Amino acid sequence: MTLKEEIQRRRTFAVISHPDAGKTTLTEKLLLFGGAIHVAGAVKSNKIKKTATSDWMEIEKQRGISVATSVMGFEYDHHKINILDTPGHQDFAEDTYRTLTAVDSVIVVVDVAKGVETQTRKLMEVCRMRHTPVMIFVNKLDREGRDPFEILDELEEELKVSVRPLSWPIDMGERFRGVYNLYRNGLDLYKPSKQVVTESLRLDIQSPELENHIGDRLSKKLRDDVELITEVYPAFDRNGYLTGKLAPVFFGSALNNFGVKELLDCFVDIAPSPREIQTEERVVNPYEENFSGFVFKIHANMDPNHRSCIAFVKVCSGKFERNVNYKHVRFNRMMKFSSPTAFMAQKKEVMDEAYAGDIVGLPDNGNFKIGDTITSGEELHFKGLPSFSPEMFKYIENADPMKSKQLQKGIEQLMDEGVAQLFTNQFNGRRIIGTVGQLQFEVIQYRLLHEYGAQCRWEPINLYKACWIESDDALQLQDFKKRKYQYMAHDKEGRDVFLAESNYILMMAQQDFKHIRFHFNSEF
Repeated sequence: MTLKEEIQRRRTFAVISHPDAGKTTLTEKLLLFGGAIHVAGAVKSNKIKKTATSDWMEIEKQRGISVATSVMGFEYDHHKINILDTPGHQDFAEDTYRTLTAVDSVIVVVDVAKGVETQTRKLMEVCRMRHTPVMIFVNKLDREGRDPFEILDELEEELKVSVRPLSWPIDMGERFRGVYNLYRNGLDLYKPSKQVVTESLRLDIQSPELENHIGDRLSKKLRDDVELITEVYPAFDRNGYLTGKLAPVFFGSALNNFGVKELLDCFVDIAPSPREIQTEERVVNPYEENFSGFVFKIHANMDPNHRSCIAFVKVCSGKFERNVNYKHVRFNRMMKFSSPTAFMAQKKEVMDEAYAGDIVGLPDNGNFKIGDTITSGEELHFKGLPSFSPEMFKYIENADPMKSKQLQKGIEQLMDEGVAQLFTNQFNGRRIIGTVGQLQFEVIQYRLLHEYGAQCRWEPINLYKACWIESDDALQLQDFKKRKYQYMAHDKEGRDVFLAESNYILMMAQQDFKHIRFHFNSEF
């Protein structure tokens, strides 16, 4: 296979949603169809596992939520599929934002009863900014929910995207009989089963055979609904989908293994292969011979026995090869990687090569930061991996003086991972952790104890916002830092950060110091 053919068969996407919409179950079923059932499917000793395979951290199993992005790859229908399963919980939104920079398309999962929820809305904003193609899976049709037409209206209004149903449900809840696949013109009949894929029939909607399968009343309603869809919604346009303006919609029940295969079959047909990426220097084409990629995530302790750190690299162009020298742009030095890995949740295996679109895991001994670029030798800087201003702050203190080294190492690795942000107060030297939500504090405390053997305690601090500051007026910047000395801190890169106690204090500072720029994310 040529380089171009290898790259064209890649599909890299993230599954995003509100945590209750069934995103993790959908990810499992997609993996099941990819022949990865022995690792990631829901079947084990003929019982459904209580936790998703992609949720491998102990705290994820205890809480039943995803708190870290995991990467899974598999082969399906002559395509190489890479899924990035993102945290659904809003406290981990920043991890998800960064993950969206490493994918070429997105599948959004929506609960048929609850519709669009806050977290989904925020994530769609990121997709719109980047013109990322989006498919929508309306889940839990085996339960009572809202009218499908009402759901479509809400999707258009809340997600600000045109929609086009490519499958249509036949009733719902206990009366759910299946879906009509508008993309392939076939009827998929529903039989509740978590283990077996339901039968599909190639059947024209006008065929009298339809009545034999779903009865007269539902046949008439289905034909009326499909006629209405044809009149109201424009025909499916792949270009509209690829530019992020049109979202195809599928209906099903991920838990019961229904409607997922139809989604995946359509996905490999229409989803984009790796796309061009803008760097600070130029546009990078995936089909270039030379390798380039960037680190979008770092994960500590994927194997608790070895305390290993893994940097997740999105391959943006060309071909990555094991044991070949590549340039670490920030360090301006060549590095060789003897054991790059491919992932299936926690299970990983050494890979010899990877192509544009793939995700590669590189062992990290403190060499990488989020946003780092690796190339065949060219000086490139990929954009779009910011840290956002946190919303909650606490002092972190050592609860066990005998374990201060372990605590220091744990904090460093977790901060490099992007779990939260660390600020060091210039006034008293105390360390402040900033997060998006309360749950992150619990996760940090849990992981420090269980992965590093270090105990921490939290102490309250009253802060409203952390802002990165810069100015072309050196005297005014110096004056500001002197006057606000006790509210000044450094982030882990050593940049100046102003810790505002309230919105009023922040507004007054902006008003009094006109030549200082206050930034609410780290990319400026």
